[in-house]
Amino acid sequence: MLIATHGGKFHADDAWAVAVLRILFPDAGLVRTRDAAIIASADFAIDVGGVWDPASGRFDHHQKGFDGARMSGVPYASAGLVWKEYGARCVAALAAAHAGHVLPLETAQQIAWAIDGDVVQYLDLSDVGAAKSAPGGYGLSAIVSGYNLNWMDEQRLGYGAAAEDYRTAQFERAMAVLTDIMVNAVKYRVGALLALEQVRASELLEDGRVLFLKNGALPWSTVVRKEMPGVLFVISHNLAEQRHMIHTVPTSTENFDARADLPLAWAGLRDAELAAVTGVPDAGFCHNGRFIAAAKSYEGIRTMARLALADVDAHK
Repeated sequence: MLIATHGGKFHADDAWAVAVLRILFPDAGLVRTRDAAIIASADFAIDVGGVWDPASGRFDHHQKGFDGARMSGVPYASAGLVWKEYGARCVAALAAAHAGHVLPLETAQQIAWAIDGDVVQYLDLSDVGAAKSAPGGYGLSAIVSGYNLNWMDEQRLGYGAAAEDYRTAQFERAMAVLTDIMVNAVKYRVGALLALEQVRASELLEDGRVLFLKNGALPWSTVVRKEMPGVLFVISHNLAEQRHMIHTVPTSTENFDARADLPLAWAGLRDAELAAVTGVPDAGFCHNGRFIAAAKSYEGIRTMARLALADVDAHK
């Protein structure tokens, strides 16, 4: 099997698209060329060839008359075209390989749509000139672009086979970065799905105002924010560090506001200072932003939770 894409300068959309196919077809060869005969003979033609036809493995968006776009109106480039066709299969493969979990097809498709919304559509927007780069110039598309040769590389290598070999090696490096991003995106979402039932089944304390998680690594914020309106604080056991934590519950993903803050008197204190204020001998620290604090024992963090609730009640 052979994957063809264009030579010369590459972009995040073609690198992402080829990386997806490499995950699904790991033994496929790769050729970067603009030779029409080679492109026509390839099993997949990515970002080159002038044809969009998934059934024949053609994923170009440069041809005259191309008007492919998402239902949202966001136009497709090659990353989105390949992800639209193979995203769910890619998600399922990565979930099995890196999370040890077999996803139902419908779930894999939902995750693929979510990753399109979070990542892929922005690669397409950047490629078609419809989006600015992230503040500071280091959006994902800009990072991938940085793997291309600059004028100094070209001056050093010339403009022949050596330069093109170097470009292909850099293209492979860029694909490796994008593959890691895909893996992490899938693992995060699979982990969130598997954690849902555990968080929902966790113990509620203090008349339902505190949630206790036996494993502090579980992603809990979204489900608590959406499904548990009465929970003001979450206490958890940090298994890796063998200590207990108390967290505030964010009201939104857009800011740092919480349903309730930890007491102002705790802000920025550590160890003996925090122990003196709280009366908890094994108190460890409280962040100056008052969104997280720690104690060694469950009893200690439970006491801090009660103190935090009392402080909330006193300031109503």
